[in-house]
Amino acid sequence: MTSLHRDESGQDLIEYALIAALIALGSVIGMDTVANELNSAFNIISKKISNAIS
Repeated sequence: MTSLHRDESGQDLIEYALIAALIALGSVIGMDTVANELNSAFNIISKKISNAIS
């Protein structure tokens, strides 16, 4: 049992996988926020163009 506790093979791979997962999660959350802001901006521009044409 102690040999399993001291065995660190594969530890780096797990750490890198966790870091990659956190980066991916942060990217998805960030992209969602940017997408919402872009959608709002395009809606405002669309309304202004529609009002200018009318």
